Order: sequence, then C-alpha cells, then structure tokens
Amino acid sequence: MAFPPSFLDDLVERNPIEDVVSQYVSMTRRGGRLFGLCPFHGEKTASFSVTPDNGLFYCFGCHKGGGVINFVMEIENLSYPDAVRFLAKRAGMEVPEDEQYHSRYRQQERLWALSAEAARFFHAQLYQPAGAQALAYARGRGLSQKILTNFGMGYAPDRWTALLEAMEAKGYTQQELLDAGLALRHAEKGTVYDRFRNRLMFPIIDVRGHVIGFGGRVMDNSTPKYLNSPDTLIFNKRKNLFAMNLAKRSKAGRIILVEGYMDAIALHQYGFDSAVASLGTALTQDQVALLARYTDQVVLIYDGDEAGQNATRRALPMLERSGLQIRVLAIQGAKDPDEYLQKFGADRFKLLLDGAENQMEYQIAALARKYDITQDSQKVEFLQAAADLLAEVGSGVEREVYGGRIAQAAGVSYDTLKLEIDKAARRAGRRAKKKQERIDLAPAERLRPKDRSIRYDNVRSAVAEEGLLGQVLREPALLAQVDLSPEEFSCPLLGRCFAALRDRYRQGLQVNLGALEGFTPEEAAHLAGVAQRQSGPVSEAALADYTAIIRGEHQAAEVQRPEDLLALRDAMRKRKGYH
Repeated sequence: MAFPPSFLDDLVERNPIEDVVSQYVSMTRRGGRLFGLCPFHGEKTASFSVTPDNGLFYCFGCHKGGGVINFVMEIENLSYPDAVRFLAKRAGMEVPEDEQYHSRYRQQERLWALSAEAARFFHAQLYQPAGAQALAYARGRGLSQKILTNFGMGYAPDRWTALLEAMEAKGYTQQELLDAGLALRHAEKGTVYDRFRNRLMFPIIDVRGHVIGFGGRVMDNSTPKYLNSPDTLIFNKRKNLFAMNLAKRSKAGRIILVEGYMDAIALHQYGFDSAVASLGTALTQDQVALLARYTDQVVLIYDGDEAGQNATRRALPMLERSGLQIRVLAIQGAKDPDEYLQKFGADRFKLLLDGAENQMEYQIAALARKYDITQDSQKVEFLQAAADLLAEVGSGVEREVYGGRIAQAAGVSYDTLKLEIDKAARRAGRRAKKKQERIDLAPAERLRPKDRSIRYDNVRSAVAEEGLLGQVLREPALLAQVDLSPEEFSCPLLGRCFAALRDRYRQGLQVNLGALEGFTPEEAAHLAGVAQRQSGPVSEAALADYTAIIRGEHQAAEVQRPEDLLALRDAMRKRKGYH
C-alpha cells in the first residue's frame, strides 16, 4: 500500500535515525556522523555510518544503506509496510490503513501467536501420561525442572494430528500451520498432518522473545536424530541462534558458541548462562553479526571429531573478521560439552573454559597435527604454512611470541623462520598492491553500482546525475532551477529518484531519501551511497554543469570511455567552491 507522504514525513521525524540505530549498534561520533561496527556483516573496523542531518545510514563495507525505514526492514527482516508499522508503534502513531491490503506483519503476528500456542501445547504434553517417556529421557539427561521450564521444552505426541486438532480448536487454520512449518501436506492424498511426532521439543525463540520455530529430537536411535522447522515467514535458521534470547542477558562478558541444542542447554543447567547454538547449519555471517551485537568475546566449542574440527576452521575466519575476540576450547575426555559436564562437573569445565586457546594458538596446534615434523619434507611444509599464517598477524610482538614457539617445536632458529614470515608478508603485500592497482586503474568501475541489477551504462552522465542529486538533497530549492525530465537520466534509478524528490518539493514536503516509497532495499542502499559520496558546498554553477552534461549525453546517446571520467573529475575539481 502507499502511505500518505505527510504521514511518512511525520514518521521519519518522530523516529530519528540515530536513536533507532543506537538500539542495535554502539556508535561514536566523528564530526557530523556516527560510526560503529556494521550489524549486517562481520568487520573489525567501523565502516557503518549514520548521518543524522540527512537521516541516512550507509556501510562502506557491505554497501547497505538508506533511511530509518530501510534500516528497520534490514535489521528486523520486515517488508516496507511492516517496517512503517514497526516505527509507528515505536512512536505511538496510528497508521493509515487500507482495509484491502493484506498485511504481511499481521500474518507474522498470527504465526508468532500460533507458534507460542504450539510451544505451550508441547510443554503441557511433556507432563501428560503420553509424555512420560520424553520426560524420563530429559531427566535422564540431567535436566532439572527449572531448565525444562526456562527453555519451554516439550513433547510432540506420537499421533498424526495431535497439534493440528489442538490449534484448530483455538481458531488457527490448516494453512497457518503449514505456513508456520508445524504441519505438512501429503503429496498424493492432500491431507494435512503434524510435522513433529514423538519427539522431545525445543522451542526456538528470537531475541525479541517470539517463538519462531522448533527443533525436535528422537529418544531412540531412529533418524533423523534432529528435525528442525523449515524457513518460514518468521523463521530463518541462518539469522538466528538457539538460546540467544537468554544469553543476551548474561553477565559473563562472553558468549559460548556450541553445535547443538543439548550442549547449550547443559551449559545453562550447570550455570554457564551465555551459551548459544547454531541451528543445524554451519555458522553463517548473519549469525556472526548477531553475536557481535551482544558481545566482543566468543568461546568456540565444537565437537572434537573431524566434522567438528572442520566446522571450527570454517568459523574462525568469519568470527575474526567481525572484530570479535575468539578463543577455542578443545574438549578432551568427552565427545561434547554435555558429556564433559556430566562426567567431570562445572568446576573442571570452568578451568577448561578459562584456559581455552586463542584462535592463533588453535590454528598453530591444528597445523602441527597436520604435519609429521620428524620428516624433513613435512617439517619444511609445516614451517612454510606457519609462516603464511603468521604473516597475517598485525602485531610484531604476537609474531615473535608465536614464531618463537613454532621455531622451537620444529627445531629451527627463530631467525630462520622470520625470513620465511617476511617472504610470506611480502607476497601478501604484493597481492594486495596488485589488487589496489586494478581498482585505481579502473575509475569507472569504482563508481559502478555494487548491485548488478542497477546499471550505469553511461558513466559520465551517471557521475553528473549523482552530483545533481547531491546538490538538490542539500538544497531542495535548487529543484526549481532544474529543467530536466527523468527520462534524460542515463540511469533509470537516478531518474526515478530525481522525479520522486521533485514531486515532494512541488507538494511542499520534505526533500529527503528516507521517506521515499517504491524503492527496493538494494536501490535505497545505492541512493544512500550516492548521498554519502557527495560533499562540499552547494553551487549553482555546479548544478548548471551537471544539467548540461546530463542533457548533452542524453542527446548524444553515446557511452563515455572510462578514461574520460578522470578528465571530467579534474575539470570539476578546478571549479572553485565545490567538488
């Protein structure tokens, strides 16, 4: 639906972007902007910026951007209309509704409510005669009554339609159970039946407290051992972590990341209340970003088998890029944290936890296990691999400390190893330099949109179009002087943006990007990037130049060569008072 422009202006004004973003991102001010670590991708240095003056956010790393509505769409995984409703609720505003419009947010609310009812149903079944086996199994695993309640654990009856009948009695439809991933439809008969049957149930709860999905575990040797909810309108396993709703409140100062539900629950049972688990997938960048929102330290505890070690090696680079401090705990004497706690108790585990290796120690130990350094050829390979690893370490002190240990273990002098490290560092430096040279020698390519659906077929005109938008965004009154039609813009997106801004100006509304409708998140991000790239004072001369270039290129209808872009920029910079 289209919201009244005046309502959107009021909505944006009542939800200052810096206030909304600060609920999710810790930011520091630099001049007129606020900077912090991007919540949408892992990073070490703050490339995520918020500009209160124009109401925009932009990440120079992943290139997401837009206004406050776009931010809420991204961070809360909402559609445009539902992000508007989210912000309206935050500001205590009533939303102008179109009764014919079927709200995705209303559907989400129904599925959240249905999932919560399903969780209550499963939890109640755990204490019914039919759930006796599941309750005995849970207690046999050492789970207390308090833990069963805190995690809302339950039992799915060994019947085809137990949940279906209970939820229909509460007014939910079969289609809603299908949409929530709680039911399946028989391919041939068309009948609907429960997805989860005769399983110990684990509700998955997001950081806002919504039940969004379930995991179900068998109590015998049947397969699959775990059955998880599919991705739905309210559940995306790549963007959530089991028990994060509890771990975010921990005072431990670190989050413990494990592989399975039972490991996370066992850790909470023994007092380690900052444990979370991934949801049946390899660790994802979205999950790393979620971790970084709540902690700066992660202890990684994956199973000690080959699959667990491989998962650890895959997870480390993602965690490291996010700027998190990482330690790796290797479980010895047990296959996983749950078994270790049951065998040795919390005190022994705490000692193990406090002595967890940092990620560099772990990677060195993993390399040492890979090579037999009693053989000269493998010793050489080990030292070369270790040199490549140490060459990536920024601290000279760390290089010397870890390099000394490696050299001693391999029976060579540190000076010898240092020569290899220096060679590896030079190789890495050359690769980085060549990459930068390729970028520097392709100025036109640098300006091309990151999203491939947005095209700059005429780079010379597009540069001028960006410049013109920058001018009118900073001084909307200049729109009265621009004698151009949107069709004269070489980039359709920039032309549409110009038309939308001009329409708002003519209607006496605020001329900003944050309140524009009809643009995809990718388009909004690109436009935010355009606004962020523009700087310097407003100039009528610049506006006239941009207008002439756009019109001239439209009339000539020819693609500008990349090398001419440099000449264009040089000419622009020679004009006093703008750049």
